[in-house]
Amino acid sequence: MTEPATMSILQHLEELRRRLIVVVIAILIGAVVGFVVSGPVLDLLRRPLPEEYSTIYFTSPGGALSAQFKIAGFIGIGLAIPIIFFETWRFVTPGLTSRERRIVWPLLIASMVLFSLGVVIGFSVIPYALNFLLGFARDGVEPLLTIDEYIGFVTTMMLAFGLVLQFPVILIGLARTGILSHKRLSAARRSAIVAITLFAIVLTPGGDPISPLILGGTMYLLFEFTLLIVRFIQR
Repeated sequence: MTEPATMSILQHLEELRRRLIVVVIAILIGAVVGFVVSGPVLDLLRRPLPEEYSTIYFTSPGGALSAQFKIAGFIGIGLAIPIIFFETWRFVTPGLTSRERRIVWPLLIASMVLFSLGVVIGFSVIPYALNFLLGFARDGVEPLLTIDEYIGFVTTMMLAFGLVLQFPVILIGLARTGILSHKRLSAARRSAIVAITLFAIVLTPGGDPISPLILGGTMYLLFEFTLLIVRFIQR
């Protein structure tokens, strides 16, 4: 009686391995494309810098190359997101009911759109974060921006915004499966506002007041929009 269960688990693990291999290959192919265009992308990422700090430095012989690899990896993940979501859908679909399967594709598409929106918003608030942080410079205390730290800061900001904006997809998925209801979400509006405010403050690495304000405002609007969708679904 135990052998079928064991075989079933092994088959699931084998399928998961195949899906992960496809995802890794997609990321690597995207990273190759990202490395080819990493130069123009680096120029784009430098645009938010104030004019007086527009030059960034590297402190080791391989510093510039390392930064290009980071940019290539970031682009590779971004380009592979449709494949990642598709492979995730193929992996979880066999365990879903026909009713649950109908909601998967819309949620995956919404997730990709929200991630892209988050990356764009994250990039748009970088100038405010930089102006705030670099504003603490004074005579005798001048910033020396290195390429590794700057690329890490920019990509962290964009990834944070992209990932945080996934919460409507999670809420809608939970509501579609009956775990959450419109009534419960509406009753939790005040708690959601507090949670959104805390998330916006903690997850924006800039420390300026503009970045969490934009992120928090976007999250709140998405929360209200999610309530409307959940209400429509459960009707």
